[in-house]
Amino acid sequence: MLTLPNFLTLLRIIAIPVFLICLMGGRYGGALILFVAAALTDTIDGALARIMDSRSELGAVLDPLADKLLQVSSFIVLASIGAIPYWLLVIVISRDVVILTGYAAIYFVSGEAMKVAPTTLGKVSTFFQLFTIGFAVTSLARPDLPMAIGNALIQYCTGVTSGASGLQYVYSGLLYYQRASGPTVSKEKEG
Repeated sequence: MLTLPNFLTLLRIIAIPVFLICLMGGRYGGALILFVAAALTDTIDGALARIMDSRSELGAVLDPLADKLLQVSSFIVLASIGAIPYWLLVIVISRDVVILTGYAAIYFVSGEAMKVAPTTLGKVSTFFQLFTIGFAVTSLARPDLPMAIGNALIQYCTGVTSGASGLQYVYSGLLYYQRASGPTVSKEKEG
C-alpha cells in the first residue's frame, strides 16, 4: 500500500533526474531549490512514518534507496563539472561498492542475509556527504559567497568519515561472517 511517507519518497526519487539536469545545465539555483526540497521531504516522510505509525517494508527499502541514488548521482555529476574533487568521488563510490560487494559475498558464501543497521559513523558519513552536496550546489548557485575554505574542510571531513565508515562496515562484515561460519573442524581430526 502506498502511504503518504512512501509517496513523498517516490517524489524524491522522481526529482533526482530533474535535479541532475539542472546541475548539468548550469541551472544551479533550481538545483539548489530541488536539493533543499529533497532534504525537507526526507525529514518529513520519516517524521510522518513515525507519527502516523505507517512504517512499511516498501518505505524501509525506498527511503535509503532514494538517499543513495541522490548521493551517488550527485557526486558523479558534481565531480564531472568540477564542483568537488575526483578523489572524494572515488572514496564515496568505493565505500558503497565495497559494502555492497561484501554484503553479496557474505550472502552467497553463508547463504544468510546479513542484517545491516546503520552505525553512528555511517550516519555521520551520510550527513557529511549530503552536506558536501548541499555546500557544493550552494557554491555554484551563489558564487558571490566566500565558501572556499569551508568547502575544502567539509570535503576532507566527508572523505575521512566515508573511508572510516567503510572500514567499519568491512570489519563488521568480517565479524559476522566469522560468527556465521562458526568453527570449522576437519572430519579427519574427528574420526
